[in-house]
Amino acid sequence: MKKVFMPLVMVAVLSCIPYIGVAHFGMGYLFGVIIPYLAVLLFVAGFAWRMYDWLSRPVPFCITTTCGQEKSLDWIKHQKLESPATKWQATLRVLMEVFFFRSLFRNTKAELHTGPQLAYASSKWLWMGGLAFHWSLLLIGLRHARFFFIEPPLFVQLIERTDRFFELTLPAFYMTDAIVLAAITYLVARRLRDAKMRIISLQTDFFPLFLIGGIVIFGMSMRYVAKVDVLAIKALMLNLASFSFDAPGAISPLFYIHLFLASVLAAYFPFSKLMHAGAIFLSPTRNLANNSREKRHINPWNKKIKFRTYSEYEDDYRDKMKKAGLPVEKD
Repeated sequence: MKKVFMPLVMVAVLSCIPYIGVAHFGMGYLFGVIIPYLAVLLFVAGFAWRMYDWLSRPVPFCITTTCGQEKSLDWIKHQKLESPATKWQATLRVLMEVFFFRSLFRNTKAELHTGPQLAYASSKWLWMGGLAFHWSLLLIGLRHARFFFIEPPLFVQLIERTDRFFELTLPAFYMTDAIVLAAITYLVARRLRDAKMRIISLQTDFFPLFLIGGIVIFGMSMRYVAKVDVLAIKALMLNLASFSFDAPGAISPLFYIHLFLASVLAAYFPFSKLMHAGAIFLSPTRNLANNSREKRHINPWNKKIKFRTYSEYEDDYRDKMKKAGLPVEKD
């Protein structure tokens, strides 16, 4: 279980660093200004570099993954999303994949039973867990946009009102906080419960989940357990958004743990499996149109070949073709 405990210990150690630095050594400026700026810089530069590296690689072949009828004769029904024939159809397919995980919805699991007998079954729990995890993180991120504006935008206010619809506690409880923790618990338990998943799982599979879980837990602690000065936090976020290097005010060390873990996640993002967030848009199996019958795809690595026309071929072998009794176009 080393692959599980090591990431957990790493997140615990990372959580202790800002607490000790701020509470005992007064390093609020380092953890509140310098490190967040460096993390964002590393995130933007790393993300841009990875995208540039992928975009610069040629895609000579049409390798679209298809699950339906290709565009053919007019009287044959064409599955536009399953086998896109145009760029717009391929774009819509990618967006459906990004927002609704269409391919994961079809995911099946294979189990070997006594007999032996191989059985296939639906795997919708993974689809629901992944969807809940990603959508909750998106809504939580959008909710945090209120810290970067003096007056929260209308869409942020709508998200907040919807998220705290039940008004279960005071302060209001956000549904996405509970959903994302439940989704993280399920994704970790799924890797631990299944023997096959335990074998193929790596420390890099658990570390982002534990890191995001730590960010969420410390964020919820500031809201429901140990209250912090929200005005001072917002002032710091406004300064960061305006590229100001002013020193932060007196803020609880819990906030610096939350901010430091978020900075670690941002710096770690471009160099990890989390880059699938950008890679999905560049996946040739998804973003290409299935038009191999309409358009010729040439491999740029192939050597240049001189093609001969039939008339040139006949000029070279006309006499031999006549002797063999083969028809020729020219006498």
